[in-house]
Amino acid sequence: MSMNESRRPQATLEMVAERAGVSRATVSRVVNGSDRVKADAKKAVDQAIQELNYVPNRAARSLAQGRTNSIALVVPENTAKFFADPYFAKVVQGVAQYVAGTEFMLTLLLSTESDPAKTTRYLQGGNVDGALVLSHHADDRSYADLASKLPMVYGGRTMSTDQNEIYVVDIDNIAAARRATEVIIAQGRTKLAMIAGPQDMGAGLDRLVGFKQGVEAAGLEPVAIEIGDFTPASGHHIMEQLLASQVSIDGLFTASAQMGFGALQALHEAGINVPKDISVTTVDDDSFSRSSNPPLTTIAQFPERQGEIMAELLIKRIQGEKVPAWSIMDTKLVLRQSH
Repeated sequence: MSMNESRRPQATLEMVAERAGVSRATVSRVVNGSDRVKADAKKAVDQAIQELNYVPNRAARSLAQGRTNSIALVVPENTAKFFADPYFAKVVQGVAQYVAGTEFMLTLLLSTESDPAKTTRYLQGGNVDGALVLSHHADDRSYADLASKLPMVYGGRTMSTDQNEIYVVDIDNIAAARRATEVIIAQGRTKLAMIAGPQDMGAGLDRLVGFKQGVEAAGLEPVAIEIGDFTPASGHHIMEQLLASQVSIDGLFTASAQMGFGALQALHEAGINVPKDISVTTVDDDSFSRSSNPPLTTIAQFPERQGEIMAELLIKRIQGEKVPAWSIMDTKLVLRQSH
């Protein structure tokens, strides 16, 4: 680079507009990723940006817009559970992939159990333009209050019933659980039990409803329903308890693949053959469903895609666009050896 080139003044928006032969507003729309620009004008602006080596002053633009160009992904769970659950990793991956193609930065917040207000104080402090909330519990009241002050999108239906503006990306958990239950019943099983998820979460409640619907539609009654916490340890412990109670079971639906994984371990330790003696199905097509013995028949959801949709909707809300309040994702039945 010559001395003259090194002293060349930094290109401005006005210089790009003059070189491209368009208005300053057109250049601004191109830089901000607007689709309201004609293809030939966009091409001219892109070429001028390249020729002039124009670098947008994002800090000044963010200040003028009253934005930070940052969003938060909030997971109200402890650190151990977050890192042990492949669902969270996939959602984070999907969010990160979408955000990478925008001007926004992503901040991951694991809400502490000892001081949950710390997270809400951070969110209200002007540090981010919006928030994504995963794994929402009934006692997470602070997020319901925050929704009126900050654009938010939930991954999974919120347990707060008094919010005016709720934006949710989820699967139909009732339908998923009912379908998994119907697979068991189709094998001729009549003594069905369920290891349900936490009843302070939408997925935990809805999958229990779906199981009951499937059983009742077949003219049956559940022989046992126990509540777990979505972890392998709870699935293992509850299955041991069911076996110790000597209740007769020939079909089992677990509300998560992690609990199904634990339940299969307990059945194997007890010398019970799956699926000969008992059919087992679940929800989640993750590493736990694929590596269990035998591999679990499951209803697959797609958390990576869920993360992408959540991020897209949140950024659109931040930019003032209208988005659907509910986005229900497709699921897929994956047949394996456990049923």
